Amino acid sequence: MKYKLIALDVDGTLLNDDHELSPGTVETIRAIAEQGTEFVLCTGRAPVNSIPFMRQIGLEGYVITHNGAATVDVRTEEIVHEFAMNPHGLEPYMEYCRRHNVHFDVNTTFALYVEGAAGLSQEALDMYHKFMMEPEELPGWADFSEPIVKFTVAGDIEQLDHVYADWSKWTQEFNMLRSGDFFIDLMHKDASKGAALQKLAEKREIPAENVMAIGNYFNDLTMLTYAGLGVAMDNSPLEVKAAADAVTASNNEEGVKLALEKYCLEGSLR
Repeated sequence: MKYKLIALDVDGTLLNDDHELSPGTVETIRAIAEQGTEFVLCTGRAPVNSIPFMRQIGLEGYVITHNGAATVDVRTEEIVHEFAMNPHGLEPYMEYCRRHNVHFDVNTTFALYVEGAAGLSQEALDMYHKFMMEPEELPGWADFSEPIVKFTVAGDIEQLDHVYADWSKWTQEFNMLRSGDFFIDLMHKDASKGAALQKLAEKREIPAENVMAIGNYFNDLTMLTYAGLGVAMDNSPLEVKAAADAVTASNNEEGVKLALEKYCLEGSLR
């Protein structure tokens, strides 16, 4: 089989809009995995809310989380690689968020921290619980025992458009990306899905031409362009489709299943 490593984005790609895996998609992934292909979820999510999908499908291997900032072994939950941030560089962004009433959180590989966690609104709690996350109170930098890998702001589209425009004028120490309509992430300048996927492929001794990636948003661009075959979902922005090698159906139409059947099963399930 040509593709020995397949990277799948999760939200808007692997999952439908109800955050569900379709049985047909699971069946197709399992069939390809049985032929010896490795799968890796490559997501903005944390390990706690991405590893369960690997286990639901019946896969071991790795998850690339926090948009490439941390790679974790599914079986042992050990951290394979992290891109650690300089926390002091986040202080101007935090002060901006406080002044403009923009919600933010700070992430280590396995934990998520929020200022005033005990007093979060029900709307904010519902957002975190939807993604299986339980926010903790943000401590001082000296009290962190693990590296910080991601800083995220959340809000409505218009608010985040304004934040992104403002921050784009700053001298950037970090990699800033729009990871969804309602999220902006800051990470180490070298952290991206593409960089993490490349590190994993090299670790597995798999050349880029034998890597396939499927995604739907701007944070997927680096992995779509790194992989030998980058496939965009039909629900992707036009810029993402233009950067991909191919376009499949939307996440609500089993686009991942259709792409895998077309390029990896050579018609055996069609």
